[in-house]
Amino acid sequence: MNNRPIGVMDSGLGGLSVVRVIQRELPNESVVFVGDEGHFPYGTKPQELIRQLVLRIGRFLEAQPVKLMVIACNTATAAALPTIQKKLSIPVIGVINPGATAAIESKAKRIGVIATNSTTKDGAYVRELQKLNPDVKVISKATQLLVTIVEHGKTGTAEAQRAVDKQLDSFGQQPIDALILGCTHFPFLTNEIKQKLGPDVELIDPALETVNQVKKMLTEKQLLSNQPASYQLYSTGNRDDLIAGADKWLQGHYDSCSNLILKGDN
Repeated sequence: MNNRPIGVMDSGLGGLSVVRVIQRELPNESVVFVGDEGHFPYGTKPQELIRQLVLRIGRFLEAQPVKLMVIACNTATAAALPTIQKKLSIPVIGVINPGATAAIESKAKRIGVIATNSTTKDGAYVRELQKLNPDVKVISKATQLLVTIVEHGKTGTAEAQRAVDKQLDSFGQQPIDALILGCTHFPFLTNEIKQKLGPDVELIDPALETVNQVKKMLTEKQLLSNQPASYQLYSTGNRDDLIAGADKWLQGHYDSCSNLILKGDN
């Protein structure tokens, strides 16, 4: 048993999609979450800068200490995962491999991927999917605007539906069997995406698949917690935005929301 918390980071609030799955699937596991809203969005930043930002947060989480770190951001995973795994003393899990693996296991022949500009340009999902199955057809689409819709709390609105309809319109000309939600913000738009694509397209949520991988690791290494969970949430940006997101997506199920100033930001 190991009662230290799990560390989770994201470029903004999208990583709360991972936290809410941890709450459901691993109810005894405590979480320290950092939303790097002070540097949002990552999807338009150079990869070297993204690596520096993720490493700073990793160092903070390592010092808490946490027992493992989840990079709950596809852009950060694509840019920084190997670097962070080498530089930190704790296990680090990203979201791309779990999502890609689940898509291949779905037996889909034509897989769509929606992601940020940076993740799409990097081609991380295409590489991972074709490494797992060279015969699969992958259709990638940068949908950076949808990140902003979620970050500004507009999910469930007519504006959100219009944005999803426009951003995903190209899949009407390029039909797909499954769609990877290649940004942890996108599970919060599941209803709008289903409305646009219909019931025949399977949605792959890397947040769920990543937590399944975390659960497997903790179980195999006998690191599961046996104490009541706590949830400490931090933002490098506007604490009020973090509170609003946590109240909406975690149904207020958290212990604290605090501002975080990391070395180099003060």
